[in-house]
Amino acid sequence: MAKKKIAKKKTAANAKAAPKKTSGAKPAGRTADKALVKFDPLQRYLTEISSYKLLTREQEKELGIRVREQGDKDAAYRLVTSNLRLVVKIALEFQRVWMQNLLDLIQEGNIGLMQAVKKFDPYKNVKFSYYASFWIKAYILKFIMDNWRLVKIGTTQGQRKLFFKLKKEKQKLIDMGFEPKPKLLSERLGVSEREIVDMDQRLDGWDVSLDAPLKEDSDTERIEFLSTSTESIEDQVSKKEIEVLLHNKIAEFRKKMSPREIEIFDLRIFSDNPVTLQEIGDRYGISRERVRQVEKNIIKKMREFFKKEIPDFASYTEDGTAE
Repeated sequence: MAKKKIAKKKTAANAKAAPKKTSGAKPAGRTADKALVKFDPLQRYLTEISSYKLLTREQEKELGIRVREQGDKDAAYRLVTSNLRLVVKIALEFQRVWMQNLLDLIQEGNIGLMQAVKKFDPYKNVKFSYYASFWIKAYILKFIMDNWRLVKIGTTQGQRKLFFKLKKEKQKLIDMGFEPKPKLLSERLGVSEREIVDMDQRLDGWDVSLDAPLKEDSDTERIEFLSTSTESIEDQVSKKEIEVLLHNKIAEFRKKMSPREIEIFDLRIFSDNPVTLQEIGDRYGISRERVRQVEKNIIKKMREFFKKEIPDFASYTEDGTAE
């Protein structure tokens, strides 16, 4: 009897010491797993960058001057952070082609944005976000083309456009019940059949290691024969910006010329096949020498106009870009 009483007391004590189970309790490990699943790096990034305020054009110019003249890091930081949402917007446009981690595109776009801050000239009267969009797109596009396959499949601007359009157009024709042959694709995309075939082969072809030897019994690697003379993305974007700027300034300069000067400008200075001085002289009943003088005067006035409107015009003329 004494032993039974001692056993009962122990059982009661153990029951009091044991933790009570509740119907609503969940294992700690399961809760932690659920929290990990809910964490979204992209959503967190978007939330963080939404706190940065957008800048007015005047603020962009002021910050751009501080960066250019003083190398102000705080001003550069504000220019970058206020345009992070622009990078996301552009990255989303490329996402349908990339179809992988969007943060990869955003990261490359941010590099392009930082490069735009370094190169931005606030005195050119160009909105920073417009200028930066070229750099952002260039870096994202280069990343996609470099990582789509081991070997680049598009090097020129036309090839890059075709890269994005070809598969989409082929699928569209298939959905319409047509066989996507090169001739039909070339007509719809406005390129030659040769370009269609070349891009098709690049998209469907196997990757070849650049370190592989040319022949089985050779020590010469394929990479030794690759050309590196292609123009960089930075130079392409820079040239495009200069072309747009000069085109706009030429349009402004034309408004300052007389009808006769405009005709001489179009037929002599700005023509791929300029007419002779005698032909223009006959039209206006003046001598060839007089036409030459007018032409020379137009060129002089145009240079003075460009120097006034484009602060760094001299740097463009060094390589003949502004000619």
